[in-house]
Amino acid sequence: MVDFVTTNTMAVAIGLFAATYLGLLIFARYRAYVALASAIIFVALGLLPVENVFGAIDWNVILMIAGTMGTVFLFIESKMPAKLADIIIEKTPNIKWAIVSLSLLAGIISAFVDNVATVIMIAPIALGVTEKLKISPVKFIIAICIASNLQGAATLVGDTTSIMLGAAAGIDFSQFFFLDGKIGLFWIVQLATVAATLVLLFATRKDTEAIEMESETVVEDLFPTVLMIGTVVLLIAISFIPNKPDISNGLVCVGLFVIGLVYYLIFKKDKSIIMRSIKDIDYFTLLLLGSLFVVIAAITHVGVVDEISKLFVSISGDNIFVIYTLIVWASVIFSAFIDNIPYVATMLPVVASISSMMGISPYLLYFGLLSGATLGGNLTPIGASANITGQGILRKAGYKVSAGEFMRLSIPYTLAAVIVGYVLVWVIWA
Repeated sequence: MVDFVTTNTMAVAIGLFAATYLGLLIFARYRAYVALASAIIFVALGLLPVENVFGAIDWNVILMIAGTMGTVFLFIESKMPAKLADIIIEKTPNIKWAIVSLSLLAGIISAFVDNVATVIMIAPIALGVTEKLKISPVKFIIAICIASNLQGAATLVGDTTSIMLGAAAGIDFSQFFFLDGKIGLFWIVQLATVAATLVLLFATRKDTEAIEMESETVVEDLFPTVLMIGTVVLLIAISFIPNKPDISNGLVCVGLFVIGLVYYLIFKKDKSIIMRSIKDIDYFTLLLLGSLFVVIAAITHVGVVDEISKLFVSISGDNIFVIYTLIVWASVIFSAFIDNIPYVATMLPVVASISSMMGISPYLLYFGLLSGATLGGNLTPIGASANITGQGILRKAGYKVSAGEFMRLSIPYTLAAVIVGYVLVWVIWA
């Protein structure tokens, strides 16, 4: 009787989870509300005790994302990213190097700033250059989008999925650089970027028209730049503090954002920026994440995650290399067509369970998951929010980008990066 009840409960949980995922795919614009409804149903059915709901939500992740988004808004308002782009354009001899340089700048910024925000920062610079030269901005914008996605996996604050992995794996900011005496994901991403950039150089080899542009952007305030640098420095510093509270990183990010608001209120006498910056925080993503945490906790509670893990192990024949390969390339394929946030949220506990079952360090599979899921979004125009944002910017400028045109550049770029990451993660962490 107990086995029947357990099996029946698990079947209900699997069915509800499958319906949730289908809803996330079909109703992409409303996925936060789909996830919230699913979380409520899971709890209402008793698949997750009510008293476990608050603890299921990773508040460190929520606070980190909210605080970083707020600081990023102030950083964009200061016009520092646009100034950096102007300087780079001044130093580039032709269109090919302008495309590559702006993609690299987007990548550098995206390692510390949300990918979509990065595209919004850098794309207008590319549009200004191409408008002056009377050429199409399509290659520029695509390059900026895919470079932003690539570097999102480089640091703890580079992307929502990185923040989620850091929380699940117990990895601090500094451990994305060096972990257990080995190089971390940051350096692997940089080597993948080198390979992808060589592909980009080849793809733009015929774009040799000379380029000239005077720097016109004026940085209005350096304080937001100090806040951005301070976020990185403090996250590194706090990673060395033992026995710190679980929400330490989140408190750092929110605290610096609050300092920025106080600065503008007292020294700049600008009350409007407070409401604008608070309004700019992506509450939709925060609601999606919070709800997904509850959903994943529920399917873990009833044993679904363990069953999925056993399936992976069974399919692979207990072969670690096969499991690693399956996770990386399945993540690439899935993320090419669906949002990687719910996918990563689902797979993180699965990866942890597989590692525990096989008695291996989880970092190999964690890093394989993140690299595959983050880079896989670059394959298609709908695979990442940054790609969709870039297409929207082009559409407003009067340019339409077909899937074929996008993928002619994105597929070789992505495959070069994924293959390098796939090999290096295995060599270093296996």
